[in-house]
Amino acid sequence: MNKKILTALLVLTVPVSAYADPITINMWRHETGDDEVNANRAAIERFNKSQDRYRVVYESLPKGSYTQAITAAALAGTLPCIFDMDQPTVPNFAWSGYIRPLDTHLDAKLRKTINAGGKGEFKGKLYSVGQFDVALGIFARKSALTRAGIRIPTVSKPWTLEEFNGVLATLKASGDWEYPIEIHNGYDGEWWTYAFSPWLQSFGGDLLNPKDLTQADGYLNGPAAVKFGQWFQGLFTKGYANKKPADDQAFLLGRVPLDYTGSWAYGDFSKKWGSDLLVLPPPNFGKGPKIGAASWQWGISSSCKNPEGAAAYINFMMSPKEVATMSDKTSLIPTTTGAAPLTRDYHSKGKARFYYEFSKRFAVSRPPTPGYPFVTSTFEKTLRAIVQGANVQDTLDDAVDLIERNIKDNKGYGLK
Repeated sequence: MNKKILTALLVLTVPVSAYADPITINMWRHETGDDEVNANRAAIERFNKSQDRYRVVYESLPKGSYTQAITAAALAGTLPCIFDMDQPTVPNFAWSGYIRPLDTHLDAKLRKTINAGGKGEFKGKLYSVGQFDVALGIFARKSALTRAGIRIPTVSKPWTLEEFNGVLATLKASGDWEYPIEIHNGYDGEWWTYAFSPWLQSFGGDLLNPKDLTQADGYLNGPAAVKFGQWFQGLFTKGYANKKPADDQAFLLGRVPLDYTGSWAYGDFSKKWGSDLLVLPPPNFGKGPKIGAASWQWGISSSCKNPEGAAAYINFMMSPKEVATMSDKTSLIPTTTGAAPLTRDYHSKGKARFYYEFSKRFAVSRPPTPGYPFVTSTFEKTLRAIVQGANVQDTLDDAVDLIERNIKDNKGYGLK
């Protein structure tokens, strides 16, 4: 056979798929800061250039209506293959059938390196993973503590309940401060559960029985929870915290020496206070220091027609190099043990390594139940009433009744 004809025939018999366009993997994310969005966009570009089988195309949606958009799309059957979710909503989305388990899609070795703050689970299955987390701590003015003769706590020896009470009393009595601490009770929504349910747990209480997630009685209104509630109420009746803060700038403007807030404030506070700034671990109220865990994470929709492609991107995104790059671009805390050593701020001698330690040692996830949205809104209302002086035991009992009725009305959310 003529050589030219043979060559032409061989070209014609090459599988069509070799020249097929890459498969489009649609992705949604909520609108957020420029650093995070730009880092995410750059990761997508790297993934798309790294292979020619899939092409991730993303769309950014307004944060305020994001969850509603997911729900509407799920009902209409138009969810994208990949979308991000605030981690506490993951069990509800899993229970509703919006997302599929990642257990068979995520690299097993990679999964073992992910901290608690990087995972979203429901009924023992992994449904979401996240590249980053944030962490809570107590910002302090070193000069204020030194002047008052107060011990500076460490990760290995945090303040005890008695010490923390003494710190607040000492600072208040000094006359230098109207309020010793800002706890941001002027915020609305998820802050109340994210920030204060770890304190409840450190006292020995909980939002729900962690074993079955269907029982609040004895946990949210038991002796430890009542002790927490009375102590929390005392922060305001004793004048340690402002019941009606006018803004969230008290620490930045020098009006308080302590501020209980998250790692997102570290940059601004460092610029303001320089070497006078300390970031202290959370107090140990009896059951060990505890802080909230988990931020926004990624999952694969149940309706995704190319889950292998979606999984390819998520595995790429969760690689140590990609998680470290996200951390360097945004200053957020990496969620994997493989990424932390590669980062600028969170390696073993990094300037913010302590936040990685807080997250790794003290972080506790919020209850992985589809009923969490009701639990958290009830907890917020309960604490707000306690701040206003309501009877602690009665208020907690009422909260338990509401939560357990909601669980019963929803047939246990599939947990029994």
